[in-house]
Amino acid sequence: MEDRLMAFVPTTDLDRAREFYTAILGLKLVEADGFACVLRSGETMLRVIKVERLAVQPYTVLGWAVDDLVERMAELVLLGVEFTRHPGMDQDDLGVWTSPSGERVAWFADPDGNTLSLTQFAAPARIPETA
Repeated sequence: MEDRLMAFVPTTDLDRAREFYTAILGLKLVEADGFACVLRSGETMLRVIKVERLAVQPYTVLGWAVDDLVERMAELVLLGVEFTRHPGMDQDDLGVWTSPSGERVAWFADPDGNTLSLTQFAAPARIPETA
């Protein structure tokens, strides 16, 4: 489909999630009500939806492609973000894992425990251009 992509992330506390995604991650608030808040990152819309119970998944539910992973990590650490270490994964001192093809990935969690990630691709050509 060529339509715009929209992502969804669950939360049990909409106000807390809205604060994290806007103040810490810098997404733009489009609208909010008692059921969800709509945020924007570039052309991508993110709906953070209120749920009664949340089953945190052991994999990334939302991620960003970044040009300079270490720089972006440092910015987030200054804002209080803690990066996650995963047992059995060969992560460096900062918590960065390098894939066999050279991509560098770091994980962190939102206030609900949803796994988020930053990825620095090995070659910029691997990131598809936006239309």
